Amino acid sequence: MHFQWDWLCLGVLIISSVTAETENEETLDVDVEVEDFDKRSQEADTDRDTSSLGIVYQTPKPTGEVYFTETFDGVLAGWVLSKTKKEDTDDNIAKYDGRWEVEELKENTVPGDRGLVLKSVAKHHAISAMLTKAFIFDKKPLIVQYEVNFQESIDCGGAYIKLLSSSDDLNLEYFFDKTPYTIMFGPDKCGEDYKLHFIFRHKNPKTGEYDEKHAKRPDVDLKKFYLDKKTHLYTLVLKPDDTFEMLIDQTVVSKGSLLEDVVPPVNPPKEIEDPSDKKPDDWDERPKIPDPNAVKPDDWDEDEPSKIEDPDAVKPEGWLDDEPQYVPDPNAKKPKDWDEEMDGEWEAPQIPNPKCETAPGCGHWVRPMKNNPNYKGKWKAPMIDNPNYQGIWSPRKIPNPDYFEDLHPFEMTTVSAIGLELWSMTSDIYFDNFIICSEKEVADRWAADGWGLKKLVASANEPGMFSQLLTAAEDHPWLWVLYILTLALPVGLGVLFCWPTKKTDEDIDFKKLDVSKPIPRGELKYERDELEDDEIELEEKENEDTAEDERREMEETKRGLIKDTKKMGREALPSEGEVEDDEDIDDGEEATNEVAVGSQEDVKSNKSGSEDEVEEADKSTSSGDGQLKSVRKRRVRKD
Repeated sequence: MHFQWDWLCLGVLIISSVTAETENEETLDVDVEVEDFDKRSQEADTDRDTSSLGIVYQTPKPTGEVYFTETFDGVLAGWVLSKTKKEDTDDNIAKYDGRWEVEELKENTVPGDRGLVLKSVAKHHAISAMLTKAFIFDKKPLIVQYEVNFQESIDCGGAYIKLLSSSDDLNLEYFFDKTPYTIMFGPDKCGEDYKLHFIFRHKNPKTGEYDEKHAKRPDVDLKKFYLDKKTHLYTLVLKPDDTFEMLIDQTVVSKGSLLEDVVPPVNPPKEIEDPSDKKPDDWDERPKIPDPNAVKPDDWDEDEPSKIEDPDAVKPEGWLDDEPQYVPDPNAKKPKDWDEEMDGEWEAPQIPNPKCETAPGCGHWVRPMKNNPNYKGKWKAPMIDNPNYQGIWSPRKIPNPDYFEDLHPFEMTTVSAIGLELWSMTSDIYFDNFIICSEKEVADRWAADGWGLKKLVASANEPGMFSQLLTAAEDHPWLWVLYILTLALPVGLGVLFCWPTKKTDEDIDFKKLDVSKPIPRGELKYERDELEDDEIELEEKENEDTAEDERREMEETKRGLIKDTKKMGREALPSEGEVEDDEDIDDGEEATNEVAVGSQEDVKSNKSGSEDEVEEADKSTSSGDGQLKSVRKRRVRKD
């Protein structure tokens, strides 16, 4: 068991070492990426600045066909501030007078990289620019991509863009909320509602009117993108096959079909309800009705109250009937400015009677109320199925006079300008690196040269895990309990299983049974004697059986000799010498019997011999062939 816990402790140390080594490798990876950016930057011929991390920034340049790009690194050329007012709004806030600035990020700054920053709070902002060339929705995809950083987090406000519809009367100085647009895309947040808008205006081919179509909300949680104060990359991809994708940081967060995944649908239904159809007066929609044959029982009393006084209740002892529950405050004093003519007679404020605090109660005692067992309430007839039920009425369907079918909603109105028309309760919203193109590779390369560099700097400046935990605990103090438990648990387990503990008596007894130890010579001799005793008992038992068999054989032999002697005596008279021989034979037989009896007595004496008696003897008894038997006596321990 102790061996297993040793391995556990060793495993914990190995895991800690691997974790530390992994952190070192991540740091090395960041250094390698920084060096790669250095190499690419050194190859460029443009002016560039160097950050404290050794990262060299250069203004991104498109690598393919584009319809619009903006990095805000140079002069803010081509952008027009709106000079109009917002309609249906108070005059004091209707004007688009929100301030814009071009500046670097506050945190994770990349020297030389600047962006467009919304600076004002609780004001309307509007700024726009013409595209390099208009985008026509035909056979090429539309890719819109830009960066946003909510540097002060966000309470209520948006950071979406509008792609303005091409028209002859488009004037960017009068860009406002009613200016026609084709697509609106980007983040928006107010309260706890986090949105990522994708709205396109679809033209009704019959009426010529435009309707807004909203893509369904993404299924992912967008909260972190608004609160982490990092720069995030927003991308919209529209394809000629009438599908769309929305990406954040080059990860798809929503996708679908322009025909099926927008609200309301692009194509109206083929049939609609007849607005002139009305429900008949005798139409019965009731699935259940009261049973008309039911009769109220005679013992049903509707006048019984639901609550009655408890007749078994008894006034508690010590109840103060003469004491009021509230008394005037004896410490209260009439204010000096109290005017009895204006304010009336002054009375001290009421406070709870201090005598009632130690008593069960004060004032007039009233019996408590309890549920009335005889209460039944108002009688109602039971409900039964309505035999005249006709179902829920609905108007009849008629062909939709406004029905049309647009199988390619991707073919939208041509786009010729981009604009930001925003209201925000939070300042310092950062925009950068706009691009509109048709090739995903061009957009990805543009992102790598701009947003990728910001992401690298943010990762390098990321605080350590310990700092992040402290910051989280400042916002949520209950996390301290979790931290303490997380640290105390492994320490406690390590002390419990790895620290040497005092051995108990049970452990010592267990070790005595398992571990071999030297045995003293006396104990060894004693155990050897016990083993020899067992062997002797077994041998003696075998010898007893053998002696019994020999005795039986000798008796049979003796009886046979006597029988033969008698037979020979009948055949011839015995002579004197023969008589002596017979006597000798009898003496021999008696001697033989004595030998047999002595042998048995010797065996018995071996069983009851003392510890110190050791002898060996051979006793021979003859049967027909004179077989020799021997018994070996050994030292026997006396119990």
